[in-house]
Amino acid sequence: MLYAFLFVLTIAADQWLKYWTVTHLAVGESVPFIPHIMQLQRLHNYGAAWSSLSGKTMLLVAMTSVLLIAVAVVLFRKIVRHPLGVIACVLILGGGIGNMIDRIMLGYVVDMFDLLLFDYPIFNLADCFVVVGTILGSIYYLWLYEKYDAPKKESADGTEDPAGDN
Repeated sequence: MLYAFLFVLTIAADQWLKYWTVTHLAVGESVPFIPHIMQLQRLHNYGAAWSSLSGKTMLLVAMTSVLLIAVAVVLFRKIVRHPLGVIACVLILGGGIGNMIDRIMLGYVVDMFDLLLFDYPIFNLADCFVVVGTILGSIYYLWLYEKYDAPKKESADGTEDPAGDN
């Protein structure tokens, strides 16, 4: 239930912030957010990260759908059971669906976070969820998967061999 709440919350927060951005800022307009660090600037991104594949909406929808289905399968088949892995998957799904809603409904993704500290592409909350989910998923896979979720191998005598040594 907590994971379902997190899933709904990620999509709702992303869509609410995009709605606020669209109703309060014209395309290209910006307002201070965190002085000298970040501003909110409305941008329409017709591509993926760094505007890659710009204008290829159907290709992006198809690629994103395949990735989101793969993550959903990992969750529903309980391949990932450790809380950190599940949270990572939920964040990736929520962020991916948040951007997918824009791409399907509008033909572009609404971006708004503009870092002022260095030159970096403008991004949105869904992008943050996907990146944080990916980082958490990497941590889970590198340090927790083998211990908690990897299939156990049987030893020569038919008993489980948690180390995988036969």
